[in-house]
Amino acid sequence: MEGFQAMMDQALVVLSGGQDSTTCLYWAIKKFGIECVSSVTFDYGQRHRIELDCAQEIAAFAGVPNVVLPIDTFAALGGNALTDTSVDVETQIDAETGLPNTFVPGRNLIFLTFAAAFAYQRGIANLVTGVAQTDYSGYPDCRAETMTALQSALRAGMESDIRIHTPLMQLSKQETVELARELGALPALAMTHTCYNGERPPCGHCPACELRAKGFADAGVTDPLIFRQ
Repeated sequence: MEGFQAMMDQALVVLSGGQDSTTCLYWAIKKFGIECVSSVTFDYGQRHRIELDCAQEIAAFAGVPNVVLPIDTFAALGGNALTDTSVDVETQIDAETGLPNTFVPGRNLIFLTFAAAFAYQRGIANLVTGVAQTDYSGYPDCRAETMTALQSALRAGMESDIRIHTPLMQLSKQETVELARELGALPALAMTHTCYNGERPPCGHCPACELRAKGFADAGVTDPLIFRQ
């Protein structure tokens, strides 16, 4: 794996077009240098196509390459509010699963596996993702133990030194906003999309909007997305 080892300074960011992945993009630029960073966005049949446009706009603004890869199986599977238009976004946690109906089973596992394959072909050793186990939703594929296990599986399955970076893993939304401010990412956050209802300006009352608003309020920072409207 000499070719892979030779590019340990290269990083690939999984860029969704949202607040967290955008913050991670700027984290990667600071850590690895802008010339060493690229991004990948997945078209997985998500309900709100605006995410794809946001990701491309953010990448162009930040000055890094962006590639959109199609993965339509999630839409075919359905059963959740992010890929199935027949399912309304619920504000309550499902009593049986303990998860909101915005949980897309396996999404981050699939994203990072495809990202690792994409990185492998290009000799990129570092993957950066915005997952955080402190998020209100408690998605199991956002936990540190999941990322550790997935990294081990990818290393074994690809015989590579791939590394998954999760800079937001232990941060609250307030701390994520503070990090974005420190990294100079606030202008780019004006281009992001968070609203589960797909509205722009954001609806302000879905769980994602409320969580984002609380993070900015706790940090004492005006949300540039709201200011932009």
